Amino acid sequence: MDDIQKKILEEVADLHEVPTGAYNIRANGKLDSRRTTDRINIVTKSDQPGIDIIIAPGTKNESVHIPVILSETGLNDLVYNDFYVGDDCDVLIIAGCGIHNCGTQESRHDGIHTFHVGKNARVRYVEKHYGEGDGEGTNVMNPTTVVHLQENSFMQMETTQIKGIDSTARVTKADLAEGASLVIREKIMTHGHQTATTDFTVDLDGAGSSASVVSRSVAKENSHQVFASHINGNNRCYSHTECDAIIMDHGSVSAIPEVTANHVDASLVHEAAIGKIAGEQLIKLMTLGLTEKEAEEQIVKGFLQ
Repeated sequence: MDDIQKKILEEVADLHEVPTGAYNIRANGKLDSRRTTDRINIVTKSDQPGIDIIIAPGTKNESVHIPVILSETGLNDLVYNDFYVGDDCDVLIIAGCGIHNCGTQESRHDGIHTFHVGKNARVRYVEKHYGEGDGEGTNVMNPTTVVHLQENSFMQMETTQIKGIDSTARVTKADLAEGASLVIREKIMTHGHQTATTDFTVDLDGAGSSASVVSRSVAKENSHQVFASHINGNNRCYSHTECDAIIMDHGSVSAIPEVTANHVDASLVHEAAIGKIAGEQLIKLMTLGLTEKEAEEQIVKGFLQ
């Protein structure tokens, strides 16, 4: 792995060296390196590009890293990754994709991740997207995440688009059984003429299931974002959906929250707030010696924490 690839790996997976535990590193459409453990197995699919990650029931305090790196311009990478998390697990899964494009062609990664989470299992899933390069080529990422949560399971998704992605269409679909809970925290930054769309669909099928979907985003310069959420309460359940966005320069953001109650005991809440940085916030920081630009940067950084 060269220095460029190592830098991207650090950006998307916080890895400065080979991680402990199980991992699968994909670089430029091919397997770079892999390690399995006694309780976490990683198998290359035979019928399509991608891997199966199989986590044995009862696995606790273990992690698996599955980052993807693209450093060849013009590469179109597509993977199907399936996660099978056994009953009573408690694991951390760290994904992420980074693109370094110094050419004139489009570099693109589409990842379809499907999670099968067993009963009473807990999963924390962290995914970061990052792009860079001084060429005229575009960086495109279109992640699709499908989540099946069995009885009394819990999954927390933390997804972040750091910078440098010219176009992204992010789709998340989830269905929850009895007592299952899903927490999603999304952070997105766009600038230039970049576009980003996110589309969440959550079916609360089981009694006592719950979902919390919160998106925070910043649209700078001439970029455009669309946030759409569809929450379907099909049983006694609770959900809260929230979209908070800051627009700067000529940026624009559309928020389209939708909740549908199909059961008398479904309690569904949605909120959306879009606006510019408050003037009093800027003034307060500028009185401490910051320039207006520095003050804006600090506010945006705090907002996306």
